[in-house]
Amino acid sequence: MTHTARRIGRTLALVLPVVLVLSGTLAVTSVPWAGNSSQTQMLTASSENVSVRAKPRTPQDILRDKLLAELQEKDPGVALTHLQRAVEERPSLAKHCMSIARALGRAAVQHYGPVRAQTYSRPVCDTSFASGVAHES
Repeated sequence: MTHTARRIGRTLALVLPVVLVLSGTLAVTSVPWAGNSSQTQMLTASSENVSVRAKPRTPQDILRDKLLAELQEKDPGVALTHLQRAVEERPSLAKHCMSIARALGRAAVQHYGPVRAQTYSRPVCDTSFASGVAHES
């Protein structure tokens, strides 16, 4: 009798944790995370969503993000001046100057409106800032 009880105990010791983990996982996958009852979102385990190393940010991405923040905090003129200085200090950024200036132009329109954004136009990176303003208007 003690042999049978021991065997049942060992089986439960092995099976019970597996059952608890699986039941907990199934319970978590059916929780609506967004709190939106009309559209239930499920969290599911997937090998595709395993932690992936983030790509390192390029200098031009860092500069663009910094200048966009500066445009919001100060004004587009300050951001354009700093873009021009950055390109002068790091000539490797020159090939990205036009795209950064266009992004600043589009952001200026969103933040200041097309008329006021156009007043900040100047010939930094050709006329890319003005092009971004015109494109967004």
